[in-house]
Amino acid sequence: MKILLLEDDLILATELAAFLEGSEFEVKKVYDGDLFLQEVQQNTYDIYLLDINVPTINGLDVCEKIRLVDHNTPIIMISAYGDLSDKKDAFNRLADDYLVKPFQFEELLMRIQSLIRRKNTQEKSVDDIFSIEDLTINKTDQKVFRGEQEIALTVKEFQLLVFLAEAQGRTVSKQQITEHVWEQNFNTNTNTVEVYINFLRKKIDKDFAVKLIHTRSGYGYYLNAL
Repeated sequence: MKILLLEDDLILATELAAFLEGSEFEVKKVYDGDLFLQEVQQNTYDIYLLDINVPTINGLDVCEKIRLVDHNTPIIMISAYGDLSDKKDAFNRLADDYLVKPFQFEELLMRIQSLIRRKNTQEKSVDDIFSIEDLTINKTDQKVFRGEQEIALTVKEFQLLVFLAEAQGRTVSKQQITEHVWEQNFNTNTNTVEVYINFLRKKIDKDFAVKLIHTRSGYGYYLNAL
C-alpha cells in the first residue's frame, strides 16, 4: 500500500515515514503543496496524509484540489491546528479524517487501516453492481435503472457508463475513454466521446433532478452525485 505524505517538518516526516514503512507501507515524502499535487498527477497512491501549514499551497487547498479529480482516495489531515473551526474547514473540503499534533503514531496507523478497510469494502460491493444515488448498473445483466425505471442503452453507451462508474468518482479524460471503450487512439475521432456523453446525459440525467454525469473542464468527465 502506498502513502503520499505532505509534511514540511523534516524530522517528523522522516520518523513518521519510518514507522509506517515498518508497518509494510510504502511512503513518499513531499515537503510543499505544489510538489505534492505534481506527484498526485504522476502516480497513484492508496492514501494521502496532509499537514496544513506547508509551503507554496497549504494542505487544505491541496485537499480541495485533489477532490476536484479524485473523490475516493482517503485523505487524513495531520495538523497542529486543533480548533473545531479548523476541523470543520477540512471536512468541508472532503477530508476523511483529522488528527491533531502531537499524536501517537499507532493512532494514525489505526485510522489509516480503518479508512483502507472501508475503501476496500466499498470497492468489493461494486464489482458487478454499481449504485450511485438512484442509478444502478448491473454489469452481469447489462441493465441500468434510475429508481424503478429501466433505461435502455446501446452497447457503447453501456460500456461508456460502466467505464465512468468504475472510475469511482475520478475524472477520466477523452483519451482514456477512447482507449478503453473504443480501443482506438485518441486522435481517431475526438468528437465521438462528446457525442456519446450527450447521448448518456439525455437518457441518464435529462428527466431527473440529480445530475450524475459531470464535465471537469480541461480534464474530462466523471460520474458522481453532487
